[in-house]
Amino acid sequence: MSSTPVGRRPSYAVVLRVPHARRTFAFALLGRLSYGVVPLSVMLAVTRATGSYAVAGTVMALFGGTSVFLSPARAALIDRYGPRGALVPMTAVYASLLGLLTVLVWRPGAPSLALGAVTAAAGACTPPLGPTMRAVWTRLAPDRALLQRAYSLDGVAEELLFVSGPLLVGLLVGTTSPATAIAVGTTLMLAGTAGFVTSPALRAHRPAEKTAADGASASREERRQPARRRAVLGGILQPVLGALGVGLALGVVDLVVVAFAEQRGQGDDAVAWTLAALSGGSAVGGLLSGAVAWRVPARVRLPFTAVGLGLALLGAGFADGLGMLAAVLAVSGFFVAPALTTAYLVADEAAAPEARVRAGAWVNTGVNAGGTAGAAAAGLLLGGLPTALSFVAAGATALLTALVTSRGAVRARRGTPRTLPQRDAEKSTSAV
Repeated sequence: MSSTPVGRRPSYAVVLRVPHARRTFAFALLGRLSYGVVPLSVMLAVTRATGSYAVAGTVMALFGGTSVFLSPARAALIDRYGPRGALVPMTAVYASLLGLLTVLVWRPGAPSLALGAVTAAAGACTPPLGPTMRAVWTRLAPDRALLQRAYSLDGVAEELLFVSGPLLVGLLVGTTSPATAIAVGTTLMLAGTAGFVTSPALRAHRPAEKTAADGASASREERRQPARRRAVLGGILQPVLGALGVGLALGVVDLVVVAFAEQRGQGDDAVAWTLAALSGGSAVGGLLSGAVAWRVPARVRLPFTAVGLGLALLGAGFADGLGMLAAVLAVSGFFVAPALTTAYLVADEAAAPEARVRAGAWVNTGVNAGGTAGAAAAGLLLGGLPTALSFVAAGATALLTALVTSRGAVRARRGTPRTLPQRDAEKSTSAV
């Protein structure tokens, strides 16, 4: 199936008109909605079942830690065996473990050790639908301008999922129970994954091990693997560091906003709409950035998006009320989705065809690990600094990220050849 012809500036509608794109994307989003439902549901369910915030916090740390830091390993399985070969058993085990957890937390008195073991195992098996969908986008949209819009659309949609997921949990908990909410999140993942892996867009996917076995060049391919692995790691270092820095800054901001609101006598609802302004700005920025026909390479754009985020967060230090803070955070958010989308594009350019899911997963791990570390750092900052200076620290983190990632931008400006030149040849290949 050949790729859909597009002009120099394809629209988002063109992205969704690519054959099989709408079905594949819709089911991927359905499964990814589980990411916004399950963690909060688990936290609330464990809190009710044990009556201990300490146990709930430990359980969530185990769940988040295994999910985030084992993400590249799970992505490697997708690259090696293909989405159908790896996602199906992975999702089955994940759903089974969440089902067991639902049974454990259904009534009070659940043993803490069992809860910790089950949630840690479930986190380790979290299906990487996000990185896999981005790898599929690369096949569906080999044209780079179209791929940029696809990634922007994907990033904005994911941002909205993480906003709507907790709202769904609130509705479910208000009418049923947190354990039921876990079951709903599990069902979303099962339904989304089933629809995703049965999409015709995945029919022509060739796992890396099968590709390497084709022809008589398998032995040469094996000899090239160590060099290629080093090249890929070098190529994705810039976007991973960029995502890590953005996640670190945002992790600081989330907790500082809570302290800012509490100091002014405002409740959780004020925190929610203030952070919603950040998400709204991110959605708008992502859509606008994706619609621009950039002439500047993605590696050059990445540090500039970090600069924009850093300067905007420095302005948050001068906010004297929640209204002004929300406005500043909306401007800050304008750079978040473009920064992350650009990071994914750079990683995709650097990755070999058989390592695309891993490349995206490393970027995803960077932003999630950064967010976790940022929340921890914010707790320390708020213990000795006013909120204004804590916002300044978040802005300085983003500016430091721009400095760290600028080396890759300089090399791109000088015309340094891509790490893996075969990516250029792929632009003319057929879509999946």
